[in-house]
Amino acid sequence: MDGISVGNNISIHANCYLDGAGGIDIGDNVSIAHNSSILSFEHTANLLDLPIKYNPVIYNHTCICSDVWVGCGVRIIGGSYIHSRVIVAAGSVVRGILDEKSLYAGVPAKRVKSI
Repeated sequence: MDGISVGNNISIHANCYLDGAGGIDIGDNVSIAHNSSILSFEHTANLLDLPIKYNPVIYNHTCICSDVWVGCGVRIIGGSYIHSRVIVAAGSVVRGILDEKSLYAGVPAKRVKSI
């Protein structure tokens, strides 16, 4: 798993996709439910003379700290940082920084409450 670092006591359930091209760090006691995606890059579309799929990519390190629960079908976009003791509700799309001890849900994921 080039570019991917995992801690102790983690679970990554079926049909998950992790792309470590830009680096992914996962802390201890993390659970990633089925059908979730964790990315560490994004596509650009600035070169108009090339099809979008051939435009350069930007590599963005992604970090999931310890004691995080990622619900099923969550998408974590490159460059995101999820602090410790966070729950990300099923079907959410994460981009940016998620504060510790919080529940996030939605598209895009927003803080719902403290935990």
